[in-house]
Amino acid sequence: MAAAFATDAWRRELFEGLIIASGKLRLAGCPMIYLDGSYVTGKPRPGDFDACWDPTGVDPAKLDPVFLEFANGRSAQKAAFKGEFFPSSMMCADVGQAFVDFFRLDRFTGKEKGIISIPLSADPLLSRKVQP
Repeated sequence: MAAAFATDAWRRELFEGLIIASGKLRLAGCPMIYLDGSYVTGKPRPGDFDACWDPTGVDPAKLDPVFLEFANGRSAQKAAFKGEFFPSSMMCADVGQAFVDFFRLDRFTGKEKGIISIPLSADPLLSRKVQP
């Protein structure tokens, strides 16, 4: 995945934030994240990345509280990881759908599109040590 999306210094910085966040989610028991937004397109300089995480099996006591902080445009998440994270089952109030379903809609056409799913147990980048 790094070869496809971490293609310059800024995109590598975003990718590093994604890896840190994914490692923290994995430590809490999260099985999967879904990646969307301009980061997974050819946009030369995406502002951030958008992700949602599967809460199935997540231990709330092990979950970094920043993943549940949505105030101020998710500024705490952006400061910590350079991107935004939502529980995949959380309802997106703007459209009345769970975030994982909202991510699957093209915002311009309303048609269904693909997103990237990343199984956290299988990703070799996450095997490096992550601070809880």
